[in-house]
Amino acid sequence: MLLALLGAGIPALVGAALHTDVGEPYQETRLYFGTERPDGRPAVGEREFMGFLDREITPAFPEGLTVQDGHGQWRGRNGAIVREVSYEVVLLYPEKEADERGMRVERIRRAYEERFQQDSVGRSDDQVTAEF
Repeated sequence: MLLALLGAGIPALVGAALHTDVGEPYQETRLYFGTERPDGRPAVGEREFMGFLDREITPAFPEGLTVQDGHGQWRGRNGAIVREVSYEVVLLYPEKEADERGMRVERIRRAYEERFQQDSVGRSDDQVTAEF
């Protein structure tokens, strides 16, 4: 049937769209870590960030996570656009654990802000379904 639909010029459904009943309710949290420091010191390097990941994030989310390199920008208090290397960390955890896991996320954010003199660590949350 799928081949017949493709042959008729109708786009095929892929991935999760074919399996709407697959997966459990999960929370997806994305954290955005900037690397520029306000005091003029060199930016947070990859080795420093990976050390932070090993000490703070992995113990809080030992079942797994995703780290992506990024290039971010934001408007500073003086109105200037600041561009910087950044890291995005994606965390998935069961929706039923969202309150407790959310506290872990907040501890991670505070630790990074304090350790690397950051104004903030961005956070976004979304409800998804996931299966592993």
